[in-house]
Amino acid sequence: MEKILAGWESLCASSSTLRFVDINLRSTGQVMFQDNPLTGILFLAAIAWGSYAAGVPHVAIAGVLALVVANLTALWLRVDRTALHAGLFGYNGILVGLALATFLSPNALLWVYVVIGGAVSAIAMLGTANAVKPLGLSSLTFPFVLTTWLLLLATYGFSGLVGTALPTGNVVAAFHSYEASPLKLMDLVQGVLQSISQVFLKASAVAALLLVIGLAVNSPAAAAFAIAGAIVAVLTAHLFGAESELITGGLLGFSPVLTAIALGAVFYQTNWRVAIYALLGTVVTVIAQAALNVALTPFAIPALTAPFVLVTWIFLLPRQCFEPAAAGTDDAVKARATR
Repeated sequence: MEKILAGWESLCASSSTLRFVDINLRSTGQVMFQDNPLTGILFLAAIAWGSYAAGVPHVAIAGVLALVVANLTALWLRVDRTALHAGLFGYNGILVGLALATFLSPNALLWVYVVIGGAVSAIAMLGTANAVKPLGLSSLTFPFVLTTWLLLLATYGFSGLVGTALPTGNVVAAFHSYEASPLKLMDLVQGVLQSISQVFLKASAVAALLLVIGLAVNSPAAAAFAIAGAIVAVLTAHLFGAESELITGGLLGFSPVLTAIALGAVFYQTNWRVAIYALLGTVVTVIAQAALNVALTPFAIPALTAPFVLVTWIFLLPRQCFEPAAAGTDDAVKARATR
């Protein structure tokens, strides 16, 4: 594996075109904190399969388009080359593209929106990095959340863009108490897999498996924490009596998955204390997800990964209690001050 990556890096060093391809692949991997082009390929395969299986191939195309636009914008802005080459200016862009194409009806204006969103995500990334750097925090997916929220909210003022898949009151309204049914094994497995795939807005077991493999290629610890985070999220949501369809659909688990990876395998040196800390953060993220779902009901927009960002920032502030991840334990750590 190392020889393959070394050979690829050598090719990229001699070709600006291949370097740009590499940047986009690494950007895709950075959605789940992985600075590895092979991981990016597997993640793109997961996105492509999930979109094709759902009958919405244009969603995958929109994600790639926004990804490319974001990195082109970063090049134009002359951002730090180390961060750019690590994929840190494109991962928010691909999420913006996927989200816009998922929630809005496909038409010509959607593609204009995707291009705008991709460009703005890179600018928002640079601005967020500058804003949180004094606090010792990372941007995470806040640029994606902010950019997508603004664009989705604006659709209510434009007749040319229709949010046919935006959440409505009966999806995110506060839940009425009911008699919770026992959590069956198949429901648990489905909820775990879709919690992982929903990181890229996909509801696909195959996509989830490709994502886990992609994580394991670069960081077995990240893959383990992703699976553990998904399990904890599903069990926590069931324990508190969340709506069954939200649990099995992974809609309460994707942010906790990211929190588990961030706290357990990226920003802190992995050990039992950190594992317990990441477990607590994962549970709190489930609660934050439900809270933001309800809070955003009047706006009829999804919470996206805002719960992950909020909780991870809170749990990164007491960093003096834990040792930071050692350089080299995860490629994403190289530029965590920017990310």
